[in-house]
Amino acid sequence: MKKNILLLIFLCVCINSYASYILIPMDADSQKNHLKAYGITYWTLNKQLKVKWLLNYRGGSFLLPDTDDIQRECKIRGVSFEVISNSKTESILQEISSPSKNMDAVVLEKAPKIAVYTPDGKQPWDDAVTMVLKYAEIPYETIYDEEVLNDGLLAFDWLHLHHEDFTGQYGKFYTQYRAASWYIEEKKTAESRARRFGYAKVSEEKLAVALKIRNYVVGGGFMFAMCSATDSFDIALSAEGVDICEPMFDGDGSDAGYQNKIDYNKTFAFTDFTLERSPLVYEFSSIDMTSKRRIPKTSDYFTLMEYSAKWDPIPTMLCQNHTALVKGFMGQTTAFKRDEIKTNVLVMGETKVNGEAKYIHGIKGKGFFTFYGGHDPEDYQHRVGDAKTELDLHPTSPGYRLILNNVLFPAAKKKKQKT
Repeated sequence: MKKNILLLIFLCVCINSYASYILIPMDADSQKNHLKAYGITYWTLNKQLKVKWLLNYRGGSFLLPDTDDIQRECKIRGVSFEVISNSKTESILQEISSPSKNMDAVVLEKAPKIAVYTPDGKQPWDDAVTMVLKYAEIPYETIYDEEVLNDGLLAFDWLHLHHEDFTGQYGKFYTQYRAASWYIEEKKTAESRARRFGYAKVSEEKLAVALKIRNYVVGGGFMFAMCSATDSFDIALSAEGVDICEPMFDGDGSDAGYQNKIDYNKTFAFTDFTLERSPLVYEFSSIDMTSKRRIPKTSDYFTLMEYSAKWDPIPTMLCQNHTALVKGFMGQTTAFKRDEIKTNVLVMGETKVNGEAKYIHGIKGKGFFTFYGGHDPEDYQHRVGDAKTELDLHPTSPGYRLILNNVLFPAAKKKKQKT
């Protein structure tokens, strides 16, 4: 009997020593493809397996169950991984749980269903999010106005807004591109679409879309937007019932004194901004810092904020990276003026020398939104017609990691935010 007990104890010790997990490290030295690592994590969740996101542990590493399929997939996609024993795993989790460590382990439960709001005909390289989803091999569906207006958003957990103009001013491209064939065609298409849905103007139809997206977030959705989709979305909401478009955009004049009719209570992130009245200026409002900044490209960086992983898991998740200093990049909306951001919105990334916010996050109703200024994290000043970014040349991009943090965010097991 005594021998059997000893044998049982021996077997338990052996099992504990040799059972294993896969650790996907996300620090700068150990991971050769950070972007595809997110794809492996998503792929694992799609197999109905749970993953632990180790916040602030080696750059925000992922802990996965050890299976031959996952190991094989990591090798195929070129993602660095380590097979660790059960005892080593327990040691890591104990270290993370220590009150003296600014770390936490968040359980990822289910692969979120992803929608990208983008018009037909847009190329993948027109939008950084679409590009990195393809590169990381994370599946998504494209939707546009028809699906949104018909409540198609209800089928998705996460929504990205392509670089859209929700104000009905066609991106304020009028000065430079009004004679370009693509601009003329896009304007005709937008007008035809608005009429098809029963709206007299594109601005009215785009407002209806923005309101549907607002309701999606308020109801518990996750929204991520970049570049002009950030400020133009808030401007459209604030100008509900007010004509801010000049005749070249909608065929009639704008409302007299429309600035005084703007309702900042309706916006997600921004307040007290001044709209740009001139149709000849490539800018929507005072929110954007593009024309105000005087930062050389060589010193254009923004800094990620540090949060308490155990007390503030949401912003901690969204800021996971292998560096706190990220290269800046331009866009129609490059960054946000700090004093025009609502006080209840978190500034998660800022350019301190210029006093501008680059990366912000907030809560709206039961849902969440993140706004990220700029067009392409690895293309400093992307212009219409420029060649696409080859992400094979930037597999460890910190700027692109921020996008993918947001993609995985809805997968996290919900726990009450501490206050």
